[in-house]
Amino acid sequence: MEKRRLGAANAEQASLSDAEARLPLRFLTCGSVDDGKSTLIGRLLYENNLVLQDHLAALERDSKKHSATGAIDFSLLLDGLEAEREQGITIDVAYRYFSTKRRSFIVADAPGHQQYTRNMATGASNADLAVLLVDARMGLLGQTRRHAIIASLLGIRHVVLAVNKMDLVAFEQSKFAQIAEEFHSFAVDLGFRSLLAIPVSARDGDNISIPSSRTDWYHGPALLPYLEEIEVEDATADRPFRMSVQLVSRPNADFRGFAGTIASGCIRVGDNVTVLPSGATSKVKQILGPAGDHIAATVGDSVTLRLSDEVDVARGDMLVESGRPSQLGDQIAAHVVWMSEESLLPGRSYLMKINHGTVAAVATTLKHRIDVDTLSKVASKTLAINDIGVCHLSLARRVSFDPYRENRDTGSFLLIDRFTNETLAVGMIDFALWRADTIRSQRLLVTRAERSQLMGHNPLVLWFTGLSGAGKSTIANLVEAQLHARGVHTTMLDGDNVRLGLNKDLGFSKPDRVENIRRVGEVAKLMMDAGLVVLCSFISPFRAERQMVRELVGGGAFIEIFVDTPLETCISRDSKGLYLRALAGEIPNFTGVSQAYEPPEAAELQLAAGSTEPEALAQRVIEYLMGRLYRDG
Repeated sequence: MEKRRLGAANAEQASLSDAEARLPLRFLTCGSVDDGKSTLIGRLLYENNLVLQDHLAALERDSKKHSATGAIDFSLLLDGLEAEREQGITIDVAYRYFSTKRRSFIVADAPGHQQYTRNMATGASNADLAVLLVDARMGLLGQTRRHAIIASLLGIRHVVLAVNKMDLVAFEQSKFAQIAEEFHSFAVDLGFRSLLAIPVSARDGDNISIPSSRTDWYHGPALLPYLEEIEVEDATADRPFRMSVQLVSRPNADFRGFAGTIASGCIRVGDNVTVLPSGATSKVKQILGPAGDHIAATVGDSVTLRLSDEVDVARGDMLVESGRPSQLGDQIAAHVVWMSEESLLPGRSYLMKINHGTVAAVATTLKHRIDVDTLSKVASKTLAINDIGVCHLSLARRVSFDPYRENRDTGSFLLIDRFTNETLAVGMIDFALWRADTIRSQRLLVTRAERSQLMGHNPLVLWFTGLSGAGKSTIANLVEAQLHARGVHTTMLDGDNVRLGLNKDLGFSKPDRVENIRRVGEVAKLMMDAGLVVLCSFISPFRAERQMVRELVGGGAFIEIFVDTPLETCISRDSKGLYLRALAGEIPNFTGVSQAYEPPEAAELQLAAGSTEPEALAQRVIEYLMGRLYRDG
């Protein structure tokens, strides 16, 4: 209770004006589960008399319920969710705001469990400093290293290694020194500008607010005084002006403004600005904030800018200082922290949310995965949940950005599943790839429409999908024969044939199947551009890749034909015996047996192919096509 009385006395003398004179410190507590993160923050609040009396009474009551010894469990101040209390873990990120007489703090208590790494990344994304806890009995764990790497990737440059539960190792100096030395060796390449190790006991309050007499061998500062004193640079105000447009405000015909939060730099009325990616320029005519007109605004301000000229600006565009533009590109290299149970699949199309805009993005190359124990680069075809890797991304259009190391706001992005809207990964842009500036689409003199006119019919992509043995190729062959007889220029891409040539380097794993369809989609588009009707017969088990080809082909030229044949019928037709071998476990990743097939949700044609003759089904396709082949002329 002595420390509490000390905290109360300090609080009585505290002057908020002193604390407000300094920038608040945003810090994150992280580390492996059960290292004592919530207990440490609870202890900080308690010792500084920041727990209200009714909360304290509830804490004492709940501690008797949840604590084995009945002693006050400070972690209960942070673990707000009942599930967390029952399990004794932190699931969500809990934020707390408090002030001492010397500084104000915003602290994020991040979960330690591996499956909640996404929450840790969320908490780290806007923190200036990380308090990385280690259980003195356990030493550095994989999750400790993973959190250190994520903190580094997310731009945190100041770290406190809090070696907790020193009371459980009898405050043994050699144990603390061993952990501190091991972490310093591990973190030497992570780019931290300051790294201080402190021996603490969050439960008993050793080295939290004042130095502990039980660690007389430690001569550094206690945790709270160190946090009150540390200077974390905020150079964003000195950097070029950046503001992503979050909203185009047009309440009436006389007003058009662009709302957003300034990510870096400052802006004044009369300054020249450039709109990216279009490159249009103008001057700032008016700056509007919540309280009205301003002559200037700086980083962190939420404002609406009006420009002198009627330039085209949309949500997701970036307003930048003229003469000091951000980078532009549609090919980027980035670090990603994968946060989904569904693994990253190079070649699959995702949605990227960047600077309040959304753009389709494909991971074209996975350069490597980072081993969180050794920081070594490991060759990998995919990223699983909680993996950290480096990949190249191809975007559907050019976007403006800064490298993450220069600007955390304009250099970060999210990857989102196109169908479920699940957030899959958080990314940090390293740089624009060289080919983003050197490769440009070549304008062709002869257009697709002109080739189509010469052919005498519209080009189309007929995409036959269904299980192995469903009858896709049989029906597609019959359709092509009838089209050929009518003078339609066609070609056919068949799954087996393509794998004998173009895609013979691919197997049947999920990443290889995605790449198989990506390549076929590109080939089909080229052939369609040549004016042909392209018949594609592929199992193509995943909706995402079929949707990717649909968008690649564009317009109404993609016709999905679902050959819907019951699995039992497909097995009975299997002359190669593949289903029997797959059912016996001899063939992995076999669609319909050990790999799921995702049927179309809105195919243009669905052929119930179980009992109907192929000729009749082909005739249905022909009848469907006639109006589409010639409707434009």
